[in-house]
Amino acid sequence: MKKWKAILYFSVAMSMLAGCATDVNENANNTGAPTVGESENEAANEGTTGHEKEEASEEEPQHSDRNEAESEREDQSPLSDYSSEQIEYARVWMQLGPNQDVDGLYVEQIPAGTKLDPEGDIEVTYPEDVIQITGSRLVDGIVTYSGNGDGTIYVYEIPRRWYGGMAPPKDLDKEKVREDMETILANKELVYVEPGEDAEVLRLIEKLQLP
Repeated sequence: MKKWKAILYFSVAMSMLAGCATDVNENANNTGAPTVGESENEAANEGTTGHEKEEASEEEPQHSDRNEAESEREDQSPLSDYSSEQIEYARVWMQLGPNQDVDGLYVEQIPAGTKLDPEGDIEVTYPEDVIQITGSRLVDGIVTYSGNGDGTIYVYEIPRRWYGGMAPPKDLDKEKVREDMETILANKELVYVEPGEDAEVLRLIEKLQLP
């Protein structure tokens, strides 16, 4: 009899211990305490995030280095030592100049209100400031234009010399000449100036004789 009582007491004790262990696990889950698996996942995620941050920090200096390299290439352009005006004059002549094999290029800035024929007595004047580029010889020709500041210019078909370089004839029809001059002003041509090759632009810049 005593033997059976001992077995019964042992079974009850084991049941009570199992119940306590279950309560402990449930309390741990209810309090939000991480299990072993959850702790390992969080540690793995933290490790990945740190690695990604290191890669991001390494990429930023590389991007900065590329920007610096591009700036250095721009600074090393053969035209970087010259003004925008000089570059414009050379490009205009390269595109529109009658003769490219010039010894020199002479630039004159003509203000609005100046007569088309400064030596004549016909009062037809430029409505805006213009730039006139001529070669050192008559055969080099002339380009007269006004800049628009957006890569385009207005070109005026002004002759190198009025009346062929001669004095106006005595029987000159001044009204007809006036009409011709006004037609020149009314028919100015809008032209986009091409950038061209840097080497050729540089060659013409070196020919410039600025006022």
